[in-house]
Amino acid sequence: MDFTSIKQKVLLVEDDSFLSEMYYLKLKNVGYMVETAYDGEMALEKVVKIKPDLVLLDLRLPKLNGFEVLKRIKNDKNLSHIPVIVLSNLGEKEDIQKSLDLGADDYLIKAHFTPTEILEKIVEVLERSKSKQS
Repeated sequence: MDFTSIKQKVLLVEDDSFLSEMYYLKLKNVGYMVETAYDGEMALEKVVKIKPDLVLLDLRLPKLNGFEVLKRIKNDKNLSHIPVIVLSNLGEKEDIQKSLDLGADDYLIKAHFTPTEILEKIVEVLERSKSKQS
């Protein structure tokens, strides 16, 4: 997969500093501009401020959980077009369904995907989003 000349903004919302750093470096190394948020409130502030091309969202977050962040993004007419990939360790069918019902574009269980596979999903969702907008 060719990742060269990507200049898209990704907001990475992850409270685990090890995972956040790992995904941050993986995305940065292929050319994404990456912003990070460590809790739900910070995530919402940054979504509004930087209008990322995609949000990679954990569900278990301090201050405001990922479901609430997702709901607020998708209910805001200025933000609802931004694709959101939920990246969580919560693997219950209910959590997956709730995320999709709230408007998530995809749901990835952290333990089931390598960082490279997650990167491929990001590219796929961004491509889908771009074709929807044009």
